[in-house]
Amino acid sequence: MILTGDQEFYKGIGAIPFEGKESDNPFAFKYYNPEQVVMGKPMRDHFKFAIAYWHSFCGQGGDPFGPGTQQFPWNQSNDPMQRARDKADAAFELITKLGFDYFCFHDVDLVDEADSLAETEKRLHQIADYISQKKKASGVKVLWGTANCFSNPVFMNGAATNPDFNVVARAGAQIKMALDLTLSLGGENYVFWGGREGYMSLLNTDMGRELDHMAQLLSMARDYARGQGFTGTFFIEPKPMEPMKHQYDFDAATAIGFLKTYGLEKDFKLNIEVNHATLAQHSFEHELAVAAHAGMLGSIDANRGDNQNGWDTDQFPVNLYEVTEAMLVFLQAGGLQGGGINFDAKIRRNSTDLEDVFHAHIGGADTFARALLTAEKILTHSSFSALRKERYASFDTGSGAAFEKGTLSLEALAEIAFNGNPPKRISGKQERFENIINQFI
Repeated sequence: MILTGDQEFYKGIGAIPFEGKESDNPFAFKYYNPEQVVMGKPMRDHFKFAIAYWHSFCGQGGDPFGPGTQQFPWNQSNDPMQRARDKADAAFELITKLGFDYFCFHDVDLVDEADSLAETEKRLHQIADYISQKKKASGVKVLWGTANCFSNPVFMNGAATNPDFNVVARAGAQIKMALDLTLSLGGENYVFWGGREGYMSLLNTDMGRELDHMAQLLSMARDYARGQGFTGTFFIEPKPMEPMKHQYDFDAATAIGFLKTYGLEKDFKLNIEVNHATLAQHSFEHELAVAAHAGMLGSIDANRGDNQNGWDTDQFPVNLYEVTEAMLVFLQAGGLQGGGINFDAKIRRNSTDLEDVFHAHIGGADTFARALLTAEKILTHSSFSALRKERYASFDTGSGAAFEKGTLSLEALAEIAFNGNPPKRISGKQERFENIINQFI
């Protein structure tokens, strides 16, 4: 069902159909077929694709060298509430025309921040009522909400990790409002992205104290939300740096260690972003594998970086090989726990037509769908799984199995090495594994 407001913003564009890979229609999916079943589940349910409110309806292409180049027709009114309603109309029009089921938001994406917390809260209540009506009419849902505790200059030294308690209190108030907003909109999850939770210099930073404070605020937010009846999952979104020199949720392993250190692992999982993974000098599949091994693969922010730029470019995903490797991890892990795939990506500064955002999301969805189909074939119609299992066959029986079960002592392990035959040189067959992926793409 396409949902438009009083005016249609994306004129001339209807519902985006699935037409298959032979189609030349730029406004059609070539691989993303929402109802196609892959390994027992429809694509729609595997992915739970979500639109990023902040990029698609707020970001206008500005960069450090110039203002935005994209002029949004829903951003013309002088009344902040009217702008917010127009923006919501545009959002639900885009989401329903794409046929996606979800969106994600920061609090101040939905409506401009006011001069006071009280006025901001009032605005949030008003726009929440308006969006609730549009949700009911369209069936579109909230994958997750969050608070923007990084853009306002008050957070220049961090939010939960700020050395000034008054700023920490300010962050707590904003997080409470964002939680209330997410709850009122039926949000399925809630994300914490520590955009400025880190340091610029260790010379003036008490790292241990700041980590304690961050854990304390997360615990308070969890307890409050649970007390309000929230049953969804909380996500931590790792990122190594930028804007800070070093952020405390550097990568998946660091975030998992933090959560376990402070006893938060039962309520929190990870929201893995592709571009954040590569900024941490990891691959997308690596971060997924780390999270999956810990039972914390919660959600994904889908995008990509530029290998020639060392920052978070948030481009739409098109790297089929990269996403296929990731989808192998995804399927073997049984998918996501609670979350979905949010297109935390933005069209380029020189993409200035309203239709460009359609091409971007169509391409991103098709990339993930094609990669999922490829990964399924690799797992079900190739020697991939058998070859990998064969590499670890020595742990399936005898002393190897005893080692895995923890029934061997170090002395017994050493005795086996002294009395057994010297280890053989066994090839890892990396090139063969790589060729399997190329064969099925």
